[in-house]
Amino acid sequence: MSRYGKAMLDAVLSLTVLAAILLLLGAFFLWRRTGNVKNALLMVLLAFVALMNVAIWTLPDAGGEAPLEKLEQGAR
Repeated sequence: MSRYGKAMLDAVLSLTVLAAILLLLGAFFLWRRTGNVKNALLMVLLAFVALMNVAIWTLPDAGGEAPLEKLEQGAR
């Protein structure tokens, strides 16, 4: 993977985590201000899915390698 590709993937993963945090904060404020539980829970679910996607890419498997590392090694 080129340096540009790695930097872009790192940026995408970072923005995904940031978006998940903002979704959680937004869900809390939506729930507190309007009492709209359904939309707040959907926002929490979306944040959970986003964080699980980041975890899938970054956490190592039983062999000790993360998919992100495998992707970087495969491009060499």
